[in-house]
Amino acid sequence: MITLTLYSKPGCHLCDEMKAAINRVVSAKKFEVAVAEIDISTDRDLELRFGLEIPVLMADGRKVAKYRVTEADLLKILKAPRDRSRP
Repeated sequence: MITLTLYSKPGCHLCDEMKAAINRVVSAKKFEVAVAEIDISTDRDLELRFGLEIPVLMADGRKVAKYRVTEADLLKILKAPRDRSRP
């Protein structure tokens, strides 16, 4: 199972676009994927860390995209080999 984490905030059009791309790919059910969306506006530390880069997409804890991701890019990310020894 691959865990995707999207760091975003309300009112961010790029966040909405990335969320839509993720939803389209995940709904195709070609991969076992868990998706978590984290609103950075509820956590000052996250706002400081990601505020100028959102949306930020992490796959299994590794940053794989910021600002934009296409469905084709996301498929490549999901197909890429993973280092399963990483926490």
